[in-house]
Amino acid sequence: MQDLVRLVGIARLAAEGSLLAEKRRVEYRSLPTRSWLNRCDSRRVPFDWTINPYRGCEYGCKYCYARFTHEFLEKEEAEAFETEIYAKEWNPAQFQSELRQVKPGQVIGVGTATDPYQPAERKFGRTRAVLTALQRISGISLFVTTKSDLAARDADLFRAIAERNEVRVTFSVTTVDAKLAKRTEPFAPRPDLRLKAVRALTEAGVSAGVIASPVLPWITDSEENLESVARAAKEAGADQFGANVLFLKPCSSRVYLPFIEEQFPALALRYRQSYGSNAFLKGSYPEMIRERIQRIRERVGIGQRDFSRTNPPAPAGSQLLLF
Repeated sequence: MQDLVRLVGIARLAAEGSLLAEKRRVEYRSLPTRSWLNRCDSRRVPFDWTINPYRGCEYGCKYCYARFTHEFLEKEEAEAFETEIYAKEWNPAQFQSELRQVKPGQVIGVGTATDPYQPAERKFGRTRAVLTALQRISGISLFVTTKSDLAARDADLFRAIAERNEVRVTFSVTTVDAKLAKRTEPFAPRPDLRLKAVRALTEAGVSAGVIASPVLPWITDSEENLESVARAAKEAGADQFGANVLFLKPCSSRVYLPFIEEQFPALALRYRQSYGSNAFLKGSYPEMIRERIQRIRERVGIGQRDFSRTNPPAPAGSQLLLF
């Protein structure tokens, strides 16, 4: 247990949590939570609010940008993000009270800093609790992002929420090459399982899309790889496809660059030169990928992931409806 005297904020709350369960490489703990709904003011993301039922993610994706969130818990080891998973303490009355802040037409993103359907969800069900509560809301857009086929479990809730809101589930599939995915995303469900979940949701009447994000330069960025993902997405019933180039926060670099040196040594120098002074790639490369993705969409006949086209059913009056 860390020294509670010196800890403040969420680090103190995390230290006050209790051990819920543990397995070979992962420890699950409870996280006392002051707020489930987080206001989002970043121009880089299209959400007004975010919900992350868990802190940390055990999928161990080498490129994960969200590792920085464990730094707020004063966890210095980069690997702690994937081995110390926190399930937020669920308070339905508090959550319903927080929802009154949401205005009609606003967008809620679920799974922006952790996967809401990682293995912890099978144990603790926090994501399903959130979706159950959201059945009472009306006039908003709800976007869920995941790498897990477990999302198909909640088709009934997605359909119920979609009766009065816009709902979309997006699956991250960087490649359909299972062996490559195992190297870069070692504990995530196989790509074919994610695509199977896309099919299950779309056949159940739930809108689903696929993103090949992040595009890993010189690893998953070939036209052949990206088009294979787009075609598999289309075949599974997805109606949107997109991708963004990898960006490396310092916390991500500490894991990803050593991984490149070990697994793709021929690319190590190129990566360090490209990302040495900036988290985002500059120059012509990002534009080249954007153009490549657009060509692929046109060939495959699949739409663009476009948050500007949100059109949730309008609630009566000017207030959000909570039934």
